[in-house]
Amino acid sequence: MAPRPYWKGYLKLSLVTCPVAMTPATSENEKVRFHTLNKETGNRVVSQYIDSVTGKRVKEENEAKGYARGENDYVILTDDDLDTVALDTVRTIDINTFVPRKSIESVYLEKAHYLMPDDPIGQEAFAVIRDAMAADNVFGVSKLVAGRRERAVVLEPRGEGIVLWTLRFGNEVRPEDAYFEDIDDESDPEFAPLVQQLIKQKTKPWSPTMVTDPIQEGLLAVIEEKKKALKPRKTAKGKKETAPASNVINIMDALRKSVEAELKSKKGAAR
Repeated sequence: MAPRPYWKGYLKLSLVTCPVAMTPATSENEKVRFHTLNKETGNRVVSQYIDSVTGKRVKEENEAKGYARGENDYVILTDDDLDTVALDTVRTIDINTFVPRKSIESVYLEKAHYLMPDDPIGQEAFAVIRDAMAADNVFGVSKLVAGRRERAVVLEPRGEGIVLWTLRFGNEVRPEDAYFEDIDDESDPEFAPLVQQLIKQKTKPWSPTMVTDPIQEGLLAVIEEKKKALKPRKTAKGKKETAPASNVINIMDALRKSVEAELKSKKGAAR
C-alpha cells in the first residue's frame, strides 16, 4: 500500500493544469534508531529546552524562532510572521523552463519524490505533460515551497509517473576546481587497456542489493543477541512483564466461544 502523500497541489504547464500528490521516494523507517536512556534505571530520558540565562525550563507556548543579528541579540519571528511570507508556489508547481536531461549535474540533485495525479479527471493532463517531456528527453524546471522554503525542483518523467527532485541551491554546492586543480589531467596510456579490461570484468547490471548497509545488518544482529539474553523486566509490583496476548488469538477465541454458545442455545431451544 502506497504511503499517504505529504503534499498536494497542482501541476501547471501554461494553460494545462492538473491536481497532483507528492510523497518522498525514499524512506528511513528501516534504519536502526536508538533512544537515550538512564543507564542506571533503564528509563527513557526526556529532552527539554532550558533558558541559557535563567536556567529554567521554557514552556512550549513560549518557544519561538530567532534570527541572530549580533551576539545575544535576536530578531524573534512568530508563526504568524512566517505565515505572512506567502508564495504562489505553496500549492502550484508551475513548469516555466525545460532543460536537456543530461545537462543537470548530479551534485545538484538533493532528494527524490514521486509525483502522481490526485484526481481521475486530471490523469490525461498529467500524462500529456509526462509524455511530452519523455519524448523530448528533457526535465521540467519549477519551484516549490517545502518546509517554509522555496526550493528549485526538476521534474523527470519516469514510467507512468514523474520523479520530482529538489535541487541544492547554487551557493550550497562547492566549486570542484578548488579540489581537483592539482590532480593530473592525463594518465599513463599504457595502463588504460588494463583498467578498461578490469572494468569490463566487474561490470554488472544495476541492482538495489549493491547498496545494502552492513552496519545496519550488524547492529540488528547485535540487538537480536541482546534480546535473547535479556531477562523479562519486572513491573513496579515485582511481577514480571508478560507479552500481551495477540488480538488475533483473542478474537478467534471469542468467535469460537460465540459459535459454541449459539449452538448450545439452539439445542436448548429445540428441546
